Amino acid sequence: MTPDSSQITQTTQSFTNEWLNHRRLTRQVIEAFPEDQLFTFTAAAPMRPFGDMVWEIHGVTAYTLNGLVTDTWGEPRWSGFLRTREALLTAWDDLSARIASELPSVPATRYAEKKTLAWGPMTGLRAARGVLENETHHRGQGYVYLRAQGITPPDFWGVELPYRPQRIHV
Repeated sequence: MTPDSSQITQTTQSFTNEWLNHRRLTRQVIEAFPEDQLFTFTAAAPMRPFGDMVWEIHGVTAYTLNGLVTDTWGEPRWSGFLRTREALLTAWDDLSARIASELPSVPATRYAEKKTLAWGPMTGLRAARGVLENETHHRGQGYVYLRAQGITPPDFWGVELPYRPQRIHV
């Protein structure tokens, strides 16, 4: 019997790896920005500087990771971020380390549970996937900003994305 696509699954560890690889690539985009442009350059009004978008990614990621790990979803708290590359990269690396150490221990059932989040009811998986989509969207804006400054952005295909769907036979 040949399994259909409904039998393809992703393990918690493979999802953790996928998330971390997205973060590695976004970190490379942060590093590619000239320090004086990270929090000031925009391609056009009313777009925000890339550094501000990355702080948003950081806040949404921390909120979602905390919710998945603790099963407590309240209101996100993000404010007062320092607008320096050093502060941003330090926070980025600290949160990446938390994802690596904490996300694999999240029970698989938690991803299927529907919860009320700050932006409405959704499953843990939808929230986590939304974080990745948000990061990809803003990283794409960062690529455009870099090109607008005459800077070649990092190759996105050079980052290892080890996710391999596994077929489960029932």
